Amino acid sequence: MKQVLFLMLFVTKENVPLESLSCLVEITPIPVRKKLLILDINGVLVDIVSSPPKGHIADIKIAKRAIFRRPFCFDFLNFCFERFEVGIWSSRTRKNVDSVVEFAMGDMQKKLLFCWDLSKCTATQFRTLENRHKPLVFKELRRIWEKDDSELPWEKGDYSQSNTILLDDSPYKALLNPAHTAIFPYPYQFQNRNDNSLGAGGDIRVYLEELAAADNVQDFVKHHPFGQRAISQGSPNWGFFLKVIRSVCPEKVTG
Repeated sequence: MKQVLFLMLFVTKENVPLESLSCLVEITPIPVRKKLLILDINGVLVDIVSSPPKGHIADIKIAKRAIFRRPFCFDFLNFCFERFEVGIWSSRTRKNVDSVVEFAMGDMQKKLLFCWDLSKCTATQFRTLENRHKPLVFKELRRIWEKDDSELPWEKGDYSQSNTILLDDSPYKALLNPAHTAIFPYPYQFQNRNDNSLGAGGDIRVYLEELAAADNVQDFVKHHPFGQRAISQGSPNWGFFLKVIRSVCPEKVTG
């Protein structure tokens, strides 16, 4: 919205006002770019399980998997689209991602800047420590910043480590990224029926609300730790992760 600034100009001679002139000057504010919020799906918006225990009924079944929508999911997504530009990045296959996103987001998926799947992740020859059948992959934010996909609806350089935040429940997926460009909430589990992290006053939502108003993502995350700790040299199993990093990106680690 344009703002109108009223200026009163006084022409004086010997301290006596000779005339006053009212000028209307139209000032168009420079739009402030919203920060980019990149959401994981499983463990953040929904819980995807192979077979739920008796007494629990899934919201939907997709590809023989039970899907539980997290409480306050729709309200949270509305909040996210108001405060951020939003993208989805899942480490699942495109077919499964499309189905789950459609269920979790409905028509709101049309507002996404992008929806990435496993094909955009950096593959390794390793399996995760939690599940020896699950491939270990990374989500490299440089693909976003360097506009790795020409169809991304922005110019190269529009987004950087100062205005991008990855929200993922798996800290290892951010190992190749600069520090303090991601937060790692504890994964949502459908058994927690009292979960309110996405609701008004919930920890994730409150954190993102403050982050949206911050000047710099990295500075804010550095001084306001949240959720699980990022993996570092002091972390358990660092030797394993160091080996994985060296296998795909040896120049990132010198010791």
